[in-house]
Amino acid sequence: MTSLIRELRQKFSSEQFEFSKHALDQFILRQIQVREVREVIANGQVIEDYPNDKYGSSCLISGLTQNQRPIHIQCSYPSRPMIKIITLYEPDSQLWNTTFTQRRNRYE
Repeated sequence: MTSLIRELRQKFSSEQFEFSKHALDQFILRQIQVREVREVIANGQVIEDYPNDKYGSSCLISGLTQNQRPIHIQCSYPSRPMIKIITLYEPDSQLWNTTFTQRRNRYE
């Protein structure tokens, strides 16, 4: 998955990304800034891969902003001309481990 994040970073640095309507709504609702999206892509990691997603291959990236705010970004694979940000959110600590990279077992 390291080549996947490398390719995603290249596309983001070349401004080859766009927000879906849903992601744009979440972006505004959750007060996430474009700068924070860039920070998460720059230092984050792919934590889940959805190659067979019904809307097209995508992955989930987890990372921290410079202010240590955890953010998850689901986006399309870099094989598309423009990466589509599908959704983005601040992960719930009840559902994710302390580094926000693995889902908690429902029975923990």
